[in-house]
Amino acid sequence: MIRAALAAWLLLANVAFAQGSAQVPELPLEGEYPVEGMRGGNLSGLALCAGELWAVSDRDDDQVYRMDRTGGVWQSRALTFEAPPAPDVGLPWSLVARAAAAGLVRGGSLDFEGIACDAQQRIYLVSEAKASVLRISPSGAQWLPLPMRLVAEARENGLLHHFNALFEGLAIDPEAQRLWLAAEREQRGLLAVQRRADSWDCNGPCVLLSEGGSEEVPVPMRIGLSYAKDFSDLTYFKGKLFTLERNAYKVCRRDPTTAAVERCWSFAEAGLQPSRRYDKPYGLTEALALDDTGAWIGTDNNDWARADGERRPVVWRFAAPPGGWEAAP
Repeated sequence: MIRAALAAWLLLANVAFAQGSAQVPELPLEGEYPVEGMRGGNLSGLALCAGELWAVSDRDDDQVYRMDRTGGVWQSRALTFEAPPAPDVGLPWSLVARAAAAGLVRGGSLDFEGIACDAQQRIYLVSEAKASVLRISPSGAQWLPLPMRLVAEARENGLLHHFNALFEGLAIDPEAQRLWLAAEREQRGLLAVQRRADSWDCNGPCVLLSEGGSEEVPVPMRIGLSYAKDFSDLTYFKGKLFTLERNAYKVCRRDPTTAAVERCWSFAEAGLQPSRRYDKPYGLTEALALDDTGAWIGTDNNDWARADGERRPVVWRFAAPPGGWEAAP
């Protein structure tokens, strides 16, 4: 009786997911590329800068990587830098201490989780451990003077309360006048700051979006009962924000002023093929970059092997949807 009831529940769950998925079109996979040469592995962010694809690892505090995309296996080329001491942005001592301890154990005390660039080819990295943004330019690396109220307002809105669930992605417009940050989960959110001469401030509220709750996830991932809504990367493309929503296996286009969802696309069909799965009850995609013809989505696999034995970070290439990323719903 119990077995029959469970089978019926699974059947209904699959039907419900299929009906829900029909409203979120699938992105077609064009290729996948294992990545060699990232010292710390753990590909945690991607950015397209003047036609070059750059990556960051959350285990490396002193280098980013340019992807050599010739061939079926990519080689990463390191660009080194030296980050000065990070500013105090008002994080609670408990979060700071736990991040420091984790950095000693696993490496990557700054825990860089996202990468972006502006039209001057300056590179921006967001540190989850420090809730701060580092800018790398030919003159060196420096932390942006973000407003102190940014973290305070985020916490007042339910964000940045859990260890290893702080800022997970960033985006910047080409003129480097507006910058957005993605808070990862429990709750997840989007924040924005505006450049003011040599400093940054919030143009009104810092927090554009704060939301909790669970996420409908693809059936093959439904091992547990609850999946927190999350953001695992963020990018700015042609006047819009695009969020990588890891547990739901989708990319969503959002209004950069209100953070409202305009359109979503799924990559679950390709990403959850049996050979590509990891033995984990959650998604591992943490990197997103877009161009006119498609999307690059990268996996932070934490050195875990997927079903086919692949242990290297992998980047997938998906074709853009019909009508492009600007297509109306």
